[in-house]
Amino acid sequence: APDDALLVCRVPLAPLNARMSHVKQGNLDVYQTSFVESTPVVVPAAGSAEETSYVFAGAKREGVIAGYEKQFGFDRLELLIDWGWLHFLTRPMFFALQFLYGILGNFGLAILAVTVIVKAIFFPLASRSYASMAAMRRVQPEMKSIQERFKDDRVQQQQAMMELYKKEKINPLSGCWPVLIQIPVFFSLYTVIFISLEMRHAPFFGWIVDLAAPDPTNIFNLFGLIPYDPTAVPVIGGLLHLGVWPVIMGITMWVQMKLNPPPPDPTQAMIFNWMPIVFTFMLGTFPAGLVIYWAWNNTLSVTQQYFIMKRHGAEVDLLGNILATFKRKPKTADTKAG
Repeated sequence: APDDALLVCRVPLAPLNARMSHVKQGNLDVYQTSFVESTPVVVPAAGSAEETSYVFAGAKREGVIAGYEKQFGFDRLELLIDWGWLHFLTRPMFFALQFLYGILGNFGLAILAVTVIVKAIFFPLASRSYASMAAMRRVQPEMKSIQERFKDDRVQQQQAMMELYKKEKINPLSGCWPVLIQIPVFFSLYTVIFISLEMRHAPFFGWIVDLAAPDPTNIFNLFGLIPYDPTAVPVIGGLLHLGVWPVIMGITMWVQMKLNPPPPDPTQAMIFNWMPIVFTFMLGTFPAGLVIYWAWNNTLSVTQQYFIMKRHGAEVDLLGNILATFKRKPKTADTKAG
């Protein structure tokens, strides 16, 4: 049987005990299934009894399984495909990609198009989030004043900050919402790419010839110019696969972070600074289709956030925020009067 083959037996309207097994006989994979009815069939004298069993062995293609479900009236046969915990999102995502692929002729372009649709659906929530961040940017002078006034009393400083947030109706964690709301969509897309045979070996453009496989390039061997495999390094080799698209994704995520006002708390600021780096390495071995989705989503988010914040009267100094990241605070030394 081909990859992702599935073997199913069904006896209509009769409960049964089934067993499926797989053994290796040399180089041959042997799959076996058997079933015994838990309800005996009584055959009258000079009579007859008939039962029909259906066996399906083949790749789990959604169209084929849906056809059998409709033809024979099988109950929930579509669940033979493991759509994951987010079944209610994964199946619509699959059908949306299939529909857009029929129009655009490329699954990569279908992923870009479905990202635009998702952004449009979540636009009201993102708009409120970015409006809150614009309000935080407007009260930056007051926040700095509070920090200076209570620089030796962290508890009083946090209380004053919370009073300011409450007065201005600001959510200090609003910058996290654009990332959090896309996580379920990300995992549903991951499931579709992982379990869908239709997307295997589907090319995009350039060096991406399989959206279901990681980006084949690697910056740690200068994209193949150095003849060695960084992933073969013991212990840390799994982290040393970092292609072009994961780097692009990390840059877009970092730029998006720089649009936000820096958190007043140093710990939060450190977390936000390290988040793009962590995500870049984490997504380095993920399917290229997911990384392209995330990079494109970040690009749309940056554009959306910039215009929404400008519309709410907030000054967006992207270049200044980026330069401030690399500035070091001057060291101070205590001096004693002699």
